[in-house]
Amino acid sequence: MTMFPSKVKNLQRVLQLRHTFYCSPSYGKASCSRLVLGIETSCDDTGAAVLDEKGAILGESLHSQKEVHLRTGGIIPTVAQQLHSENIERVVQEALERSGVDPSQLSAVATTVKPGLALSLSIGLKFSQRFVRQHNKPFIPIHHMEAHALTARMLHPIAFPFLVLLISGGHSLLAVARGVDDFLLLGYSLDESPGDILDKVARRLSLTKHPQCSTLSGGQAIELLAKSGDRMRFRFTTPMGQTHDCCFSFAGLRNQVTMMIKKKEAEEGIEQGTLLSCVNDIAAATQHTVATHLAKRTHRAILFCQANGLLPASSPTLVLSGGVASNQYIRKALTVITETTGLHLLCPPAKFCTDNGVMIAWNGVERLREGKGILPPNVDVFYEPKAPLGVDMTAEVKAAGIRLPSVRIRIPN
Repeated sequence: MTMFPSKVKNLQRVLQLRHTFYCSPSYGKASCSRLVLGIETSCDDTGAAVLDEKGAILGESLHSQKEVHLRTGGIIPTVAQQLHSENIERVVQEALERSGVDPSQLSAVATTVKPGLALSLSIGLKFSQRFVRQHNKPFIPIHHMEAHALTARMLHPIAFPFLVLLISGGHSLLAVARGVDDFLLLGYSLDESPGDILDKVARRLSLTKHPQCSTLSGGQAIELLAKSGDRMRFRFTTPMGQTHDCCFSFAGLRNQVTMMIKKKEAEEGIEQGTLLSCVNDIAAATQHTVATHLAKRTHRAILFCQANGLLPASSPTLVLSGGVASNQYIRKALTVITETTGLHLLCPPAKFCTDNGVMIAWNGVERLREGKGILPPNVDVFYEPKAPLGVDMTAEVKAAGIRLPSVRIRIPN
């Protein structure tokens, strides 16, 4: 087979760059390690980090847009794009300076290219492609949800396969992780995400006017107020109770909560935008119903995996990740399920659950180790606002028609 000279040259360049090593005595002893710069701009956080191949965080930087979007009542894509554009160069430079690593010492650059807000993804991708071409470095496109799924492996020696529940402001899914780029999708959200409903309920309750919640995100405000609320005062129906699969739906629950808020506003004789006297109870009931829905779908996923031999018989693991995974009540609800089914629950610390450059860099490290998805710097890459993860097994899960045994999720505040 004949190869064009340009293709041969590109191939040689990739092979050479994939074996770039960093050697420095700065760690107290001489060490050699491949280094990856990770860049994240999928939504409203601009993040960058430099990791070595063992997962040590050499330097990181993060610019959060939370306060801006709190003032506007939600994420406005054009505003997010502008803030990414204004901060990405500084954030990347800070991560490199804090790591003490020069761009020439990097082995690769990993960047989120899917899924996410199109305008946000575009900023990270454009910057990264300029950067890798300037410094002649390999480029590793990253699937945002894959990065969330693998973050726990940076902190714990988790072997494949394992079950993962990813819950955030933009996504929710259940999948079996069989390898760095090998996933079986068991369930996903049919409409809204759990983070989305918590944020929308918080906005409808005007929680930014609450003295304890003025600087908190919607999900954080709901979790805080729920601690002193009575979750039994309002009985919301858990979604999809008669649908025996692992998919999620939160739109109907949001409508239930909205109708209850309107009813209580009428009873108290107040206008929308004024704090209800029962906000703590509504927050508690909403959070409990979200947690119950997540727990039940996860329970079915576990039973499906056990019936089909998709998880190891010894020490099977459920990894909980994504921004909503920092909610302690939801963690406790899932602990009830894992204790019932014999799984071990692992969740990264809260700072690694939300979007950050560290998880993107770690995904790059994992791919670099296995030589998967590594591109030469001059290849054009396109962002994808919507992108499924893995092989879709949701039809098989539904066909199994697994009915859940009764499990009481009783969590003290």
